[in-house]
This record gives sequence, C-alpha cells and structure tokens, in this order.
Amino acid sequence: MDDPERKEVISVFKSKTLHLHTTRSWDFLGLTLGHMATPTPSNNNITNNNNMAYIYGDDVVVGIIDSGIWPESRSFREDGGMKPIPWSWKGRCCKGEMFEPEKACNRKLIGARYYLEGFERRYGPLNRSGNPEYRSARDFLGHGTHTASTAVGSVVDEAISFMGSLGKGIARGGAPRARLAVYKACWGKDYESICNEADVIAAFDDALYDGVHVISASIGVTPPLRPFFNSSTAIGSFHAAQLGVSVVFSAGNDGSDPGLVTNVAPWSISVAASSIDRMFSTSIILPDTNLSFLGESFITSPIKAKLADAYPYFFNSICRASNRRNVSKTAEGKVIICFSTAGQVNVEEAEEAARNASALALIFVEPTVKLTLVDTIPTLHLNIQQGTLLRNFLVSSRKPPLVHIEASKTIIGKSPAPTVAFFSSRGPSSLAPDILKPDISAPGVNILAAWPENTPPTVDPSDKRRNVKWNFLSGTSMSCPHVSAIVALLKSAHPHWSPAAIRSALVTTAYNTDKYSVHHPILDSASMKPSDPFDVGAGHVDPLKAFDPGLVYDMETTDYILFLCHIGYTQQQIEAMLILAPCPHPDVTTTCAASSTNLISNMNYPSITVTDLRSPRTLKRRVRNVGHNRNAVYLIWRIVKPLGVEVVIRPRVLVFSWFRQEITYYVTLYPIHNSPPATGRRCDFGDIVWSDGFHHVRSPLVVCVNNHHNHNATAQQQPRNNFLFLQRK
Repeated sequence: MDDPERKEVISVFKSKTLHLHTTRSWDFLGLTLGHMATPTPSNNNITNNNNMAYIYGDDVVVGIIDSGIWPESRSFREDGGMKPIPWSWKGRCCKGEMFEPEKACNRKLIGARYYLEGFERRYGPLNRSGNPEYRSARDFLGHGTHTASTAVGSVVDEAISFMGSLGKGIARGGAPRARLAVYKACWGKDYESICNEADVIAAFDDALYDGVHVISASIGVTPPLRPFFNSSTAIGSFHAAQLGVSVVFSAGNDGSDPGLVTNVAPWSISVAASSIDRMFSTSIILPDTNLSFLGESFITSPIKAKLADAYPYFFNSICRASNRRNVSKTAEGKVIICFSTAGQVNVEEAEEAARNASALALIFVEPTVKLTLVDTIPTLHLNIQQGTLLRNFLVSSRKPPLVHIEASKTIIGKSPAPTVAFFSSRGPSSLAPDILKPDISAPGVNILAAWPENTPPTVDPSDKRRNVKWNFLSGTSMSCPHVSAIVALLKSAHPHWSPAAIRSALVTTAYNTDKYSVHHPILDSASMKPSDPFDVGAGHVDPLKAFDPGLVYDMETTDYILFLCHIGYTQQQIEAMLILAPCPHPDVTTTCAASSTNLISNMNYPSITVTDLRSPRTLKRRVRNVGHNRNAVYLIWRIVKPLGVEVVIRPRVLVFSWFRQEITYYVTLYPIHNSPPATGRRCDFGDIVWSDGFHHVRSPLVVCVNNHHNHNATAQQQPRNNFLFLQRK
C-alpha cells in the first residue's frame, strides 16, 4: 500500500496491539443547523448574537484511522454543491473485497486505504479468526463508519433513528462538508478490534503524504504506556505536528482510577467522554398495583411478562452464566432482575446470564445508571433505590407479579449535563504528569451515527439483527470525532493556525459547569461528585467560543524537542521520532543541553501543571493576540488558587499593539506549608483567567504540593530567578 520511495526506516520497536476505544450531540454543543451559515463580508467575525457564521469545513480533509468505512451510508454521499477534489490531494481509493473505488468514492469520500501486513504477521491470514471481515477498506466492525459519520457525515435530509423509534432527528457530522479519507488499520478478530502498531504507523505516514489536514484516531493502548519513541501513535502524531496537521485521540475507556489516560503526547489532543442532555426513558408498570418505576433502555417494543428474581436461577443471586443453579430450570418468558452489587457483575455478564437462562428480558440494577447499551437481550437499567423497591415487592408477593415494560422514549433536556462518563480514562499522565491530560471532554455517551447494514448493532454473532443503518455507541472513541470535527472547522476558519494554536483555542474556551445550572460544576456520572481537570482536562468543549478565543498559546517542533530532552530522552531517541528529510531544518536541533534551564511545566501549554511543588517556582507562558482588536488590553480577571498554594502573576496587564503580537507573562507558585497538613503529596486545582472584557481566556491550574520537603518555605519567599531547575530522576 505504500509508495516505494517512502520506505525509509524511522525506528524499530516491537509492534503492540492497540484497540478501538468504543444526533443530538451537535445541537447540545451549539452547532445547530441554523448556525451553519456561510460567512459573508458583513458577518465574518465568526460569532454574532450567539449565532456562528462559518463554513462547513469545505476542502478540509479529515483522515480517520479506524476500522474502515461503509461507503453506501447516506452519511458519505457527496453534497450537490461540493467542489471538485482539491488539486493538492495525493490520496488514493484502493480497490479491495466488496470495495469498488468507482462506486465507493466521490467528492466526499476521497481516499480509502487499508493495512494488513502487521495484523497478518501477528495473527495469520485474515478471515481465519472466527468472524467475517473484508480485505479492503470496507468496514465490518462498524466503529470506523460510526466515528467518520460523527465527524464529517453529510447532512441527511430525512429524519433518522435507531430501529425506527429512538433518537429521531437529522443526521450530520460536525463538519458536514469536509472531505473524508479513510485508513483502515483495525480489523475484526473473534468479533474484537485489533489495531497493529505497524499498520497504524503506516496509516499515519500515508495520511500525511496524501495531504490530510486533521487526523482522528479513536485508538489506544491500556497502560502501562510505552515511551513516546516506542509508540506508533506518539510517533505518527509527532510527524503530523511537524507538518502542521492536528491529531485528535480518544483518552481511553479504562475507568475512573487515576493515571490511566492514554495518548498523552503534548503535540496531540486527548479527549475524555461526557454525556449530553438526552436520555431514553423507560417505564415499568405493575398493572395489579399502583407501583411504577422509571429506568433507561433502548427497548423499542413493549414487553409484558412475569417478573422473576435471580435467586432461583443463580447461586447467591449472582448473575453470571457460570453461576447457574440448574441448567434445566429456565426463566423462559420471564423478566429477570439482577443486581450489579451481587458479585460485582457488570451488565454484559448479566445479559449473558439472562440469555443463558432463556429470559425474555433483563432488569439490571446498579447504584447509579452508568450507561445504556444496545443489547442482545432487552435490558432496562434501574438505580439501586428503585431496584430495591421493585425486588422487595417481588419477594413479598405470593406469586410472580406481571410487569409491563413500555417502549423507550427519547427525552431531551436531562440535567445534570454534561457529566463525565464513568468509563472515561482519568489523568494524570503516567508518562509526563506535568502535562495535563486529557486535554478536554466532548460528547461520548449514546451517540447515534451511521452503521454498516451487514453488521449486527451489538457486533455479537448471536445477534441476528441486520439492516440497522444508525446505531448508538458510547466511548471516548465517540468523543474523539466530535473534537476532530471542531478542529476541521477551526482549520477551515483559521487555515494558518498551528495544531498547538488550535488546541489552545479549544482548551482556553472550554467550560466546566453544568449546561443548565452554570453555578454547579460538571459532575462525575458514577459518584455524582464534582469533576476535576484529571477527569475532563480544561472542561467541556465549546465550539462557538473556540472560533474566537482572543489569545492562543502556540508551540513549534523545537518546543516539543525541548520537552523530550527534559524527560530524559537521548538525541538518538529524539531523532527517531522526527520526519526524515534529506537536509535537516536549520532551526531544529536534537542536541539536548548538558543542564536544562527550563522546566517541563514551562512548556507553552494552555494548561499549567506542577506535580511536585516543594519550593517557590516560576513558570513562563507566552500568548498571541488573535482577536479582532489589535490594541487589545487583557487584565487578570480571576485567579482561583489551589489549596495550599499562593499564586503571583507578573505582569497583571497585557497590552497589545498589533495583530498576532506575542507577550510573555510569569506565574510564580509558592507552597504554603502552614496550610492544613496533608500526608505526602496532594493535588489541588484552580485556574487563571485573562479577559479583555469580551474574551475570557482560561487556563486550568493543577498543583501538587509535596509537604515532605522544605517546610521552612513560606508564601513570603520570593523566587531568585524567573526559571528554576527540575532535576531528572
């Protein structure tokens, strides 16, 4: 699949397996169809009376590295007004199994490649792994089709829905007129997704050669993370950053424990997952009583059946298939109720157990309803309070009560929203904790998007449903293409912005309060406690404000090389990550100074993180004026100080005289060791906000004070220099 003249060896490392991180959302983000107007000379300020005038992403090419594409989906039909393919495009539509370029590709889908070499080297020939696949860019798993349509899907004129009833609306991607190039590097094996690193790096290289402007990659590995110089995603995205191409990754689906976030390189964007204000409400009615309960599900047809407890079918009421009491005794025709707290079972285990017992449907009870899934058996989710009431009524009844489960209804306006998805991987970064990851959050719960008609909606071989054209999926895989689409729109509106400037615009304009109650913070959906930057980064993405951020924090390749020096990489390791060129760029050096004079925290990142504050430390930041006022004056509008830290900023006023002017400011952090004592190192959070009266440029502030050292330091101490040294460990 590669061009022969591009066979250079970048670096050699053992290939590792990556995994796919598995529509109201655009309205929730403020990008309604009514806002999608083409800019005119009279309204080219992007924002105007809460409306936004911008182009749809015309001629911006978004590369999707994923499981392929279902080209027949209406999401990938070319719009009648689309211009010819840009002359600069070098990509190809490659022929393969059930994929004819003349039929599959058009002015919308302008590129399609696939990569099998690494997969087959590791797992053997395709289609000997227990499930169907296509030796082409055609999608079997559905994941790639879903993410592509979320990011750049064309506007589908008619209303669409899941199974004809749920989530009805107009389907569209966030950048509906952007071009799409597909790079299939992920394959189905035993109905699971496998993305080989050798295939992933080949996909990155081809995407950059072809001329994409944005790369969206909802893939990643489970920690422990490899060093950047041994990671295909880190190397591929570093190549992209050097060429001015933004790369957006999913943050991972490893849950709420700290330190599990993936894709943590500072030159890319890592996206956490959050909910939107939509739910699928489902009522349970006991017709012989006055009792009713309200849960959530994707049940499309009403169910009437007897209610059954798990105890007669599973030892200790633990709903696992391996826990069956008597395989000859079934729950056929009944609705069985299972509790997650009995044996700590998850919903997938309970569904398998209910199917194994031949139940008609499942009521799954958990402390809080975490996630509604498209299931192989109708499954209704109840919280622990309602589930306890229902089960107590069941066990006190003389005979099994009759239950009516109504078809689910789509409800808009649910609060709190957004909330952090329970599965979304949290920071801090395990590779570079002084760089805040994830960067930002975006919708990733119950996202409705295009789906391959030949693939069951559950991607389960026992699921016989076909012809499902639109499907719900959840994961940071779904939040990633939301941000990718916004990046494409930003690239269309600001073609000269660097990937770092685009990330800065997203980060400094994000919000961290509830959509319907701005005085309340974004909550964690599992604990219902306030979230923090390790959960959501800077907060929830706000595309309308990102188009006009006022100030941006920019970076270049040399900044990233300096970062790699600071974390202890050798010149050889750094050179292995650079794009090979006949002649090195005169401004780029990979030689690390014998003694560093900068901190990792001094990197011009839009967030500020110090994870081991023992004594006063001064950090440097540089901002560029990208607003509409060349003579803008920015003042410190707010400083929220982390607990146990004094924050001093110099200067407190930034006076600009021309467009794109850059000004440097300094932030000094003083640990207050006479604050309430803590054991060892504790982290707390705040922020710094600059404002010119219209823009509010917010940087998250994360500081971990180490109380085991330098207890004589006080807030009254002044720093000796503008820079302090961070020793390598």
